[in-house]
Amino acid sequence: MDIKFINLDRQYELIKQSVDENIKAVHSHGHYILGPEVAELEVKLADRAGVTHCIATSNGTDGLLVALMALGIGPGDEVIVPGFTFIAPVEAVCLLGAKPVFIDVEVGGCNIDVSKLEKGFSRNTKAIIAVSLYGACAEFDEINALAKKYGVPVIEDAAQSFGATYKNSKSCGLTDIAVTSFFPSKPLGCYGDGGAIFTNNDELAHIIRQITVHGQETRYCHTRLGVNARLDTIQAAILLAKLDVFDQEIEKRHELAMRYNELLDTCGAIELPQVPPHCKSVYAQFTVKLADRDRVADRMKASGAPTAVHYPLPAYKQPAYRQEGLSFPVSEMLAERVMSIPICPYMTSQEQLFVCETLVDAIKGS
Repeated sequence: MDIKFINLDRQYELIKQSVDENIKAVHSHGHYILGPEVAELEVKLADRAGVTHCIATSNGTDGLLVALMALGIGPGDEVIVPGFTFIAPVEAVCLLGAKPVFIDVEVGGCNIDVSKLEKGFSRNTKAIIAVSLYGACAEFDEINALAKKYGVPVIEDAAQSFGATYKNSKSCGLTDIAVTSFFPSKPLGCYGDGGAIFTNNDELAHIIRQITVHGQETRYCHTRLGVNARLDTIQAAILLAKLDVFDQEIEKRHELAMRYNELLDTCGAIELPQVPPHCKSVYAQFTVKLADRDRVADRMKASGAPTAVHYPLPAYKQPAYRQEGLSFPVSEMLAERVMSIPICPYMTSQEQLFVCETLVDAIKGS
């Protein structure tokens, strides 16, 4: 059996009519940049996140950069980030000349460890970026409380968690600003790059919207430093079609995750994902931890079961962002042990069983 890590082709077959009609409508009106579909999408996304404002962006990384720019982050400032994460939040901080201050993560959910968070604060701390990794939210009650104590804003990097909940509140509506990604493999993904920024702050929303269109107050009147970070209309049209099935896909991801837990629970060599009872994950990834990860992944690949590693090197050990002297035991353990297996809403029960059997066999034979 040859399995895909994500089956966008199966999803397209289900929503083909609405996707094609939406794209055709864009071709008909010809407003390829900031067309009506973008505004419609922003309203629907804001409503789903339970916030006042949503500003669609060209991608999630640009969204993080714009969010930091809106907060006035610059040279000499420090921004707290997790040590184990995709590089985007670190990259955005450094692009503005600020310094990322790394904090180790916790073992269970792999999100920033709130018990160690206060160690990262200094008089130069200007923001916290907390990543909701693998689809489950970080512990935002504690994060927000510490941020309030020190008078700094919190950005949720919700690139993998749009649609998740934390204590009955929705990801992207938990902090001062949140940013998500619509990269094709995300739980809600377009057919290219895309993202969005969320906030309840009217002033911040106004600033963010200006920054995404070259800092314009009005056409050709540039009142602040900006970038070109707009979501194109065709991608908005595709996302509108995908929203029609998004709730069903979230539920299917949850069902698949629960079945993985059942099928793999007796394999003592595998540590399964841990999601706190007050959270509902969207399972952007189903990420297990195991020893001898690379050899197991090679054996699975040879058998037709794909895997992925998110991520093989802690952010603070990346050559471009290395900070000498840092050593975080959990981040480094995770980089050696995490492995994601397929969890696409359109995979069959037979495919899921095959992945489980292949994984167990690969461990026994390694």
